Amino acid sequence: MAVEDRGTAGDIVRGLSAAQVAERIADGRTNDVPVRASRGVWDIVRANVFTRINAIFGVLFVIVMSTGYWIDGMFGGLIIANSVVGMVQELRAKRTLDRLSIVGQAKPTVRRDGVSSELPPNQVVADDIIEMGPGDQIVVDGEVVAAEALEVDESLLTGESDPVVKEPGDAVLSGSFVVAGSGAYRATKVGKEAYAAKLADEASKFTLVKSELRGGIDRILKVITYLLIPAGALSIYNQLSGNQDLPEALRGMVAALVPMVPEGLVLMTSIAFAVGVVRLGRRQCLVNELPAIEGLARVDVVCADKTGTLTENAMKLGELRPFGANGEHAARVLAALAVADPRPNASLAAIAEAFADDPGWTATAVAPFSSARKWSGASFGEEGDWVLGAPDVLLSSDSEVRAEAERIGEQGLRVLLLGRAEQAVDAQGAPGVVTPAALVVLEQKVRPDAKDTVDYFATQKVAVKVISGDNAKSVGAVAASLDLPHAEQPVDARTLGDDKRLGEEVETASVFGRVTPAQKRTMVGALQEHGHTVAMTGDGVNDVLALKDADIGVAMGAGSPATRSVAQIVLLDNKFATLPHVVAEGRRVIGNIERVSTLFLTKTVYSVLLAIMVGVPGLIGLDVLPYPFLPRHVTITGWFTIGVPAFVLSLAPNAERARPGFVSRVMRMAVPAGVVTGVACFVSYVLVYKGQGATETETIQASTTALITLITIALWVLSIVARPFAWWKVGLIAIMVVLSALMFVVPLTQELFLLDPSNGADTAIAFVCAAVGIVLVELAWWIDGRRRGERRRVFALSGAS
Repeated sequence: MAVEDRGTAGDIVRGLSAAQVAERIADGRTNDVPVRASRGVWDIVRANVFTRINAIFGVLFVIVMSTGYWIDGMFGGLIIANSVVGMVQELRAKRTLDRLSIVGQAKPTVRRDGVSSELPPNQVVADDIIEMGPGDQIVVDGEVVAAEALEVDESLLTGESDPVVKEPGDAVLSGSFVVAGSGAYRATKVGKEAYAAKLADEASKFTLVKSELRGGIDRILKVITYLLIPAGALSIYNQLSGNQDLPEALRGMVAALVPMVPEGLVLMTSIAFAVGVVRLGRRQCLVNELPAIEGLARVDVVCADKTGTLTENAMKLGELRPFGANGEHAARVLAALAVADPRPNASLAAIAEAFADDPGWTATAVAPFSSARKWSGASFGEEGDWVLGAPDVLLSSDSEVRAEAERIGEQGLRVLLLGRAEQAVDAQGAPGVVTPAALVVLEQKVRPDAKDTVDYFATQKVAVKVISGDNAKSVGAVAASLDLPHAEQPVDARTLGDDKRLGEEVETASVFGRVTPAQKRTMVGALQEHGHTVAMTGDGVNDVLALKDADIGVAMGAGSPATRSVAQIVLLDNKFATLPHVVAEGRRVIGNIERVSTLFLTKTVYSVLLAIMVGVPGLIGLDVLPYPFLPRHVTITGWFTIGVPAFVLSLAPNAERARPGFVSRVMRMAVPAGVVTGVACFVSYVLVYKGQGATETETIQASTTALITLITIALWVLSIVARPFAWWKVGLIAIMVVLSALMFVVPLTQELFLLDPSNGADTAIAFVCAAVGIVLVELAWWIDGRRRGERRRVFALSGAS
């Protein structure tokens, strides 16, 4: 289509032809951008292979290999494990998310060859005519070619919450959305030129963005990095200044440095997040950002819209109550209004279904429904000007019809007023005085799973606030049917003047009606100012601003594209009841990562401490102590006391409520446990070490003694971390104990790992030191629980995991 002939009436009505579409595709003028800005395969591989931890282990692996002791390089398998497991889990999550995002993406209605049909955004081409109505997101930049009372919200672009009226010739930007009216626009910028491409790239990346959990781990790793420098330097000096051969010194140095790095902590965190996303994906829950799982687990207030969240979107006509002469033709007027609105909302759709006989009236002006004004209408020339909307908005407070509407609304029904307006609906100051013609009573079904969901949040001490644009008493009736606390005292948001009073009410009340989009946003902000972590659920355009500002935005899959674009979590099955599963998944991730973090950091603490204690004698002029372990000892210790059990625990059920203070809570356990383990291990080693003149057998026996002490206490730390016990946890610990014991008694493993527990006296010393260490670690755990006011349990309650 030539530039000069764009915009003719025929072009607008028919849209592009098939030949014109093919021409633009051939020219590359398409909107073919990635549906989701997920990381590419190479990016995933690079991010998982070229890591700081892999680099450290790679250097140490090369050093050990240079000594010729290949078996001491077993820890090099961690490089492969860190890389492969991370890549596999992220690729699985990527595949699941990409597939689900296609299901949940906005599909614009495109007009071609005179036929309108929904198309995926990537099939839009330049100059396509795209229709738009309330709730539709504008997917590419364009120019308005037709408009009927069209209002566009550009708050996501400009921050200005007031809708902007659009006329033919005005520009519209992708990322904005329609709040009222209808129309069409011609695509002027597609693909990477459109704002939508940049928005998707910034907002929808598959990435582990900042969260309290990951932020805490990053801070821990930073501290460990500082500790590694002096401990590592001391270890290197100590090993190389002794009378050991260079290969032996290098092996001791590597054995000291390897356990200082919590190599599996970041890996386990990534796995837990990725597995959580995949699990939720199977429940038709699209997670746009991985930490959203964690965030919802920390939520203590859920703000839920009524319509589409607690109730079903579909409605049906319950009753029509006419008044006076104007009410005689109420059915015909309602049918005409339904025909006049090209994009009816749920209420008007129910009316259209009940009154299907078109009276044939010609509309001279149309005012689509707007959540800001709470009414819609049409002018029909001689047939009059008619409006349909909220009785408490269109009628005065002393109106008997309004009082009747409120009585009906208290039963949980939606009541609309059909009235004759004083002015044309498109006139300034419309509708003027409204004469009642009829009350339209609509029935809205409460979702069958809504009560169970509300009850679940009540048991978890998560407050539920119902915030709706509907009549307050109607909203209260629905909330009361769900046994929501204080539902019998709904608040009309129009009575709340300033933001301060609104903030006070939202803290104490549970049900709010007649809430404007701006007030929803203010309520979310007020709750956050009071220290709450807020989740906002919704499906309508009027929920977008609040969804955007909430800590966690949850949108319904069948809701408007605008809500889905700003939400961190999209419930594609449209079930409010899916939220408890998301909360449970978040709690599983947070609780389990906290557990495994304790294991990894305990190892880091005792490794750093042991390296320092072994190195100090050489610094003060005493005999140099060789490091008690070989790299192979470090590897088997990591297998049975941390690696395998941590992997199982990170994926296990965990319903413990998320709490702030992750770092301090983990370190309060890891530091004393690590100190006790390191000191006990050192003491047992010093007690049996025969000095630099010791034979090879005596050296191996001393090393075995220290290792028995270390593994015994480390297994007890594992048992503490696994509490409260369930049958499978007891089984897991028992298996680790048996496997660890077999390493010391099976001749093959004795020879392979250079272990010799045959000296009874030395072994007895190992167990005595371990017993003292176990008592101290146990006392530290109970004392910490008492100081924090927690009721510690050794065994899980019946049926708990």
